[in-house]
Amino acid sequence: METYSLLREFADSWMLLALFVFFVAMVIWVFRPGSTKTYENPANIPFRHEDKPAPVRSADAKEA
Repeated sequence: METYSLLREFADSWMLLALFVFFVAMVIWVFRPGSTKTYENPANIPFRHEDKPAPVRSADAKEA
């Protein structure tokens, strides 16, 4: 069996199964009961400055 056919067969069967299991595990990990506090802050990043833009910081403030 040539290399391409062997790798194609592997990708179509076991690798597909492995990636699906990994995806399901990540979804379960993110939606587990204790993760709400962990992901609450990153989930709200787009809405932080909804009413007004973020304040402009001067170049001196960035160095400090």
